[in-house]
Amino acid sequence: MKKARSRKSPLPEGARRSSKSSRSEDPFFVPDRKRRRKIDDDFIDSDDEEDEIGGTSHAEGEREGEEEEAAETADEKRLRVANAYLEKIRAITRRAAEEEEEEEEEEDGEREEKRDSLVAKILQQEQLEDSGRVRRLLASRVQEPKVFDEFHVVAKHRQSVTAVALADDDSKGFSASKDGTILHWDVVSGKGEKYSWPNKDILNLHGAKDPKNPSKKLSKHVLALAVSSDGRYLATGGLDRHVHLWDTRTREHIRAFPGHRGPVSCLTFRQGSSLLISGSFDRTIMLWDAEDRAFLQPLFGHQSEVLTIDCLRKERLLTVGRDRTMRLWKVPEESQLVFRAPTASLECCRFINNEEFLTGSDDGSIELWSVMRKKPTCIVKNAHAASAPQNQSDAKDNGSISNGDELENGHEISESHCSSAKSWVSSVTVCRGTDLAASGAGNGVVRLWAVENDANNIRWLYDLPLAGFVNSLVFARSGRFIVAGVGQEPRLGRWGRISSARNGVAVHSLALSEEGV
Repeated sequence: MKKARSRKSPLPEGARRSSKSSRSEDPFFVPDRKRRRKIDDDFIDSDDEEDEIGGTSHAEGEREGEEEEAAETADEKRLRVANAYLEKIRAITRRAAEEEEEEEEEEDGEREEKRDSLVAKILQQEQLEDSGRVRRLLASRVQEPKVFDEFHVVAKHRQSVTAVALADDDSKGFSASKDGTILHWDVVSGKGEKYSWPNKDILNLHGAKDPKNPSKKLSKHVLALAVSSDGRYLATGGLDRHVHLWDTRTREHIRAFPGHRGPVSCLTFRQGSSLLISGSFDRTIMLWDAEDRAFLQPLFGHQSEVLTIDCLRKERLLTVGRDRTMRLWKVPEESQLVFRAPTASLECCRFINNEEFLTGSDDGSIELWSVMRKKPTCIVKNAHAASAPQNQSDAKDNGSISNGDELENGHEISESHCSSAKSWVSSVTVCRGTDLAASGAGNGVVRLWAVENDANNIRWLYDLPLAGFVNSLVFARSGRFIVAGVGQEPRLGRWGRISSARNGVAVHSLALSEEGV
């Protein structure tokens, strides 16, 4: 496997570097100010605080809450968030214990001991799932969709949707389209709210820079968006070459980050932190701190446009570009692993866990990769052809599924590439911490897959009909529904068009059987 050192360049204005000594102390350290004080406050929502009794207005209550939070030290905030999370877990276990409580009454001490043991098991299981060492077997629980089950539109756009994202609690969703529209909508009710772009003066005040060529007008065409783990920040990027930061509570524009010399094509937040990563057509990747509104550092290596980026809780980035490579960036070590596509250019990528990845290609195939091998461990050719393989034996007979050994031995698995533009795999997604994956193209279906770890295999499950180019996909953390961003045109061009498709965001619920059934 090829290792390449990422070279450095002068930083833009306002950039700050950290010393190597501080980087070596903490493997999860991001070079900037003392960001180790940052903690995950997913379970604290300042908007839910009630006004004080006695006539205090809502605005005054918010100001007082902000003052108290500002006066709070990092250690106090860490303790408050940990206690709130622990109390939430205890409430869950308390309800479970009450439901399963036997008719005979137990002593209070024994009952409390049982609850504490259950809390410890839940916390340990969540920690193992977050680290990627344990995978929930969710694919086997997905039931076959019924005939009348279909995607229903929850948000409409005038032009093709380019990106969708979900908050960690699966209650709110975000979407963006080619006309620059950004929507914030409720998953259940579908009620949406629009983000309003500020005028040019405000954008310049927030850090945006005008193009050097006065005759060139930059479009607000949005290509990518991402939401932080705590749900406070929304980041967008597009043809104007800026990364824009929004406050999801007020839907107001906070900051514009200049620095990219090409369209911003992909964005993601590191899980559990305010680290924001952007990729661009200028072949660079840049790291930003959303909390401090600061630029951190650039990453170089791709020889063509960066198309997709993904990040989990570890400080590792996964990117694919038009140079037919996928790169795993190890930010603290300032190094990268290079994986080369066997045939066509890779279009999209997702982490399955810290050691495995899933990609989609413009020849219609999807690939399963491992950090231990430089070539895919499994390839599904023609993944979005007219008919999907029914089982593993049929797939191998038809030459549609292969593994890395066959490729290394020089055997062609399928000599024909997908000639139709509609079979181009434009998006893949994975339900975090599970073996359930999905892929989208323009052939009228979203396909569900099971990633079988023991066999290093990708097995087709079901098709979910959906007309249009599926430009973005995301699973709910619970795995009970999938969200698709659909358009009449592809995300990064206009080389195809499906007039019958509807531009918008569609949701499809997934029926899951009980565990152990």
